[in-house]
Amino acid sequence: MLLRIIGLLLLIPLFDIVLLVFIATRLGALPTVVLVVLTGLIGLLLVRAEGRHTARKIQNKLSQGQLPADELLDGGLLIAAGAFLLTPGLVTDLVGLVLVIPPSRYPIRVATKRFVIRPYVNARTGGLYAGTAYTGGFPDPEDRSSDEDTYDVDRDDYNVED
Repeated sequence: MLLRIIGLLLLIPLFDIVLLVFIATRLGALPTVVLVVLTGLIGLLLVRAEGRHTARKIQNKLSQGQLPADELLDGGLLIAAGAFLLTPGLVTDLVGLVLVIPPSRYPIRVATKRFVIRPYVNARTGGLYAGTAYTGGFPDPEDRSSDEDTYDVDRDDYNVED
């Protein structure tokens, strides 16, 4: 999974270069540069506005005593959107704009929680997050249904120091 993401991130600059060369041959160099700068500036203004809105939502959730998990994930996606928008190119600007718009950010947030966060937390907690950890506890000393596996040993029946 990680190799696919890295491969995709390496293909984005290639698509950017091909698209910029294509547009520069059609419009010229100066209009292409102006287009890249304008899309980046407009995108950064949108990131700033969405960031303020997300920060307000985080503060509201915290003041109500709730965990702002979705809002924090939105903040992370907005940071990624800002990074994409600062990178020169039209493909990266498009990816950044997709991450800025709230209706398109929702399915990305859901997919990120399902395919990235949940497996990571499960691996780090030994399955406690998903409930796949063994929670049987210790056997009941009163339950003697399996006497063949139980041995009564006194303290002086064995010597640990040998």
